[in-house]
Amino acid sequence: MYDVAIVGLGCAGYTAAIYCARYKLSTLIIGAEEGGMGMAAAEVGDWPGTVNITGPDLMENFKKHALSFGGVAHRIVRIDRIDPFDYAQSDIRQKAFHLILQSGEALDARTLILALGTKKRHLGVPGEVEFSGKGVTYCATCDAYFYKGKGVAVIGGGDSAVEGAAIAAQVAREVYLIHRRKEFRAEPYWVNRMKARDNVTFVLERNIVEILGKEKVTGVRLDKPFEGKDILPLDGVFIEVGADPASGLAKDAGCALDAKGYVTVDAAQSTTIPGIFAAGDLTTNSNYFAQFTTAAGEGTVAANSAFKYLQSAEAIPSPQGRGSG
Repeated sequence: MYDVAIVGLGCAGYTAAIYCARYKLSTLIIGAEEGGMGMAAAEVGDWPGTVNITGPDLMENFKKHALSFGGVAHRIVRIDRIDPFDYAQSDIRQKAFHLILQSGEALDARTLILALGTKKRHLGVPGEVEFSGKGVTYCATCDAYFYKGKGVAVIGGGDSAVEGAAIAAQVAREVYLIHRRKEFRAEPYWVNRMKARDNVTFVLERNIVEILGKEKVTGVRLDKPFEGKDILPLDGVFIEVGADPASGLAKDAGCALDAKGYVTVDAAQSTTIPGIFAAGDLTTNSNYFAQFTTAAGEGTVAANSAFKYLQSAEAIPSPQGRGSG
């Protein structure tokens, strides 16, 4: 049995793991894939003390730091569900949260920190599913390299879309930035970088209604003409229309969510279920401002709160004593 299981291998999760290790808690950090949304960042310019590091490199540093401490177990595997803490269980060995893996294996922990982040939002238009991986992708900064010398479209108006368009423009022949509104929501830094590229065309106040292709993507259809055409010939479509909280496991465990699906937490990162904490992009804290810095801060607080919870009278003692794993 672990003192704490951290679900999520991103910025918030690894920060929480660092602090849990410093508190000498037996810790499991587990998730389906490394790095979370941070892996999509081609350039991280706002991590204090580090100038222009890539998202994957920053996440690798986080991982190495967390695993440099003893007592931190690391697993890459998908969790099927979380079974609630059974306070009525007479066998003290069963007084834990149970992480049930897809294989059926069960892992037990006295506290949980949920740091699952967000998942990319889809457009829901014809052709999107059919051509996923055949010209349709959800990470422009990850996949732009594969479209060197080709024509692509980036869909969206936020930071990820505008950053993606700026990055794609470095390798693609032509980039259409398609946004349903007249103005961008992105940081001025990325908007200015994108505007400096002469191969980026703004297609504003337009929506994609269909992704076209045969074996691969050949273009997109717009809801109203652009420069006299409602079809843009393309080789790739990067969908960057935001993200939704990956709160399914939290909901199944009984944690309250807000109207947008984010996990409701207090200032201590406590959820509505005693012993379950949450941190990072999936929570209601940090004013929904999804950044590396805010995620790290929430992970720090969550680890401290888990430590205090385990030290308090309300926590059920581990049958093997402190530090068991």
